[in-house]
Amino acid sequence: MTGEVLAQTRDTERERQAGLRERIACCSVAGCLSAGGGEVRAALEKAVNARGLDGQVEVIGTGCLGLCSQGPLVSSAATRQVYAGVTPEDSAALLDGGAGRFQGRTLGPDHPFYAGQRRLILENSGRVDPERIQDYIAQGGYRALLRAASAMSPAEIVAEVKRSGLRGRGGAGYPAGLKWELVARHPASDRYVVCNADEGDPGAFMNRSVLEGDPHRVLEGMAIAGRAVGARQGYIYARGESPLAIARIRTAIAQAQREGLLGGRIFDSDFQFQIDLRIGAGAYVCGEETALLASIEGRRGQPVPRPPYPPERGLWGCPTLINNVETFANIPAIVERGGAWLAAIGAPASPGTKVFALAGRVARAGLVEVPVGTSLRTIVMDIGGGVPAGCEFKAAQTGGPAGGCIPAAFLDLPMDYDTLPGIGSMMGSGGLIVMDTSTCMVDVARFFMEFCMDESCGKCVPCRAGTVQMHGILRRLTRGEAAASDMSMLEELSRLLKETSLCGLGLAAPNPVLSTLRHFRNEYEAHLAGRCPAGRCSIPVPEPV
Repeated sequence: MTGEVLAQTRDTERERQAGLRERIACCSVAGCLSAGGGEVRAALEKAVNARGLDGQVEVIGTGCLGLCSQGPLVSSAATRQVYAGVTPEDSAALLDGGAGRFQGRTLGPDHPFYAGQRRLILENSGRVDPERIQDYIAQGGYRALLRAASAMSPAEIVAEVKRSGLRGRGGAGYPAGLKWELVARHPASDRYVVCNADEGDPGAFMNRSVLEGDPHRVLEGMAIAGRAVGARQGYIYARGESPLAIARIRTAIAQAQREGLLGGRIFDSDFQFQIDLRIGAGAYVCGEETALLASIEGRRGQPVPRPPYPPERGLWGCPTLINNVETFANIPAIVERGGAWLAAIGAPASPGTKVFALAGRVARAGLVEVPVGTSLRTIVMDIGGGVPAGCEFKAAQTGGPAGGCIPAAFLDLPMDYDTLPGIGSMMGSGGLIVMDTSTCMVDVARFFMEFCMDESCGKCVPCRAGTVQMHGILRRLTRGEAAASDMSMLEELSRLLKETSLCGLGLAAPNPVLSTLRHFRNEYEAHLAGRCPAGRCSIPVPEPV
């Protein structure tokens, strides 16, 4: 494909869509599909055919529309509204404009759920059919790759990413531009680009939703990265528990290859880049970069000590750039609009937006995108609608099993990479689980420790044995069987794991324990005394004397 053909494809598709009377987009990612979104789409298509509206009204699948807890969701291009809780029986009303039938189920741009968001990564949701490359091109897709391949040098691309201040969205928050520069400067002739889509945190579905709803955005970001660092081969490593994301990645790769946007001589330049898909078996430890690389190579997914780090020695001993889905999804906009554009959004030291999977005890659960530095109160109370009636907010777990619990006292703290570690938590990849006063924090710590215990690869003794011992103490606490000495042992084991574990799983496994001990020690002490303040644990009630 040439630049002229790309522009022609874009204009042709835009003209086609402009000629439609209505374009109805049905959320077609895992959440809404599990709630019956597929049946809603089928009913709408049947109603369009029955009314003879083919060529006038188009029904498409699209990416996540956000408010997952009220799905299936459907958006209308004509009314610019999102409709919640749609059923197949609503199809006629949707074709007639939705008047009347959707009272209380209509979500406009001024609805509290959307008003507080700034959707950049998710900007194509409701606009793009993830299974049609023409839809993505019509929204300006692959224009940034054209610029990177024909009008920018690799060094200029790296400079724009550095100028943007983008930090890796996989959890650690390492500056993306610095990592790209390390790979680009390496003297090796072979280099690789890897997209880490092994999203395994409980309650996290950000990366999966982006791949299900806008896969070409990620492919474009990876191809630009390949141009910047001098790589000819890229890999997407996705977990097998995400079959819809895998199917749409495969479709998108095939379409991009067919159009000449992947492969050789991209946009008639000397740049060539290919992307292949590798599927993991669901091992949480394979989200750690060295274990992920081992799995791609066909070896057992276990971490190895660092240094050397992947930018120096990665796949098959070659320099390798690893970023996650959301990081790559930022790249096309940075190249198209300039690094300074992104740097002006969010927190000064953490520019851009962050996608959170808002789940748990919250009124409006779903996928939320806000500028980095937005307060937890804004996300949970304003956008999420707070906790259900009858309870109060107690804490939010960020960063998954590697993160910590943020109590109500810190609701106004900015959510950024530098602030959260100071209170024993972290941004992580974006999982955000809300807990109310009916939640037992000791049981929360037990749950996450059980997860880490089960997912430990067993290579190093501190993680293999330490997580088992810590889980045993926490289980005894929730059963009213713990002794006072268990508390000091719990803290000692936490320090041991953080200081001696081989990889990030073991190093971070104590975080939920340490954060709950820090902010909710009174609940641990109550369990030692044989009482669960939340009434959730199976502590025997003492016989009356």
